Amino acid sequence: MFLNLRQIKTAHERFEKVYEPGAFGADQDGFTVAAPVTLTFDVYKDKDQFRLVGRVQTTLELPCSRCLEPFTWSVDPAFDLRYQPHATNTGEGEIEVEEDDLTTAFYERNTIDLGHLMREQMYLALPMKPLCREDCRGLCPACGANRNVAPCTCDPRPPDPRLAALRDLAARLAN
Repeated sequence: MFLNLRQIKTAHERFEKVYEPGAFGADQDGFTVAAPVTLTFDVYKDKDQFRLVGRVQTTLELPCSRCLEPFTWSVDPAFDLRYQPHATNTGEGEIEVEEDDLTTAFYERNTIDLGHLMREQMYLALPMKPLCREDCRGLCPACGANRNVAPCTCDPRPPDPRLAALRDLAARLAN
């Protein structure tokens, strides 16, 4: 999944391609690509610098952070990235990172790794705390049962060990 920059002959070209989920390999990133990935972007060429403006559309499968059940998440992030030759990345001393630096990447051997670009956009589209639904009840901390499927009979709050002496006193007074 590489874009050969030598094939870009004009100042503006359009790129559209659909990749099958299997092209992204097994779940090694905390999510699985569950649907074909549509990658569309415009390429703007200025000498040896390229600007890619487009979007990545697909559906990911990821585990809920409360109940651990898999669910699907649609992603459709837009991107606007500038690519420069790796040779221009001299890494001289410390400099302040500016806003434009966050959208600048580097390419080598006249190719841009589109697989890396798509994965990066998928990561950026993930929620901070993925939930299968907003009211997910999660797992019971005592027995591990999924509380979305059936209510758990465990005590919702374990007794506080610091109050054991008071519980003992209350039990003796009740008898």
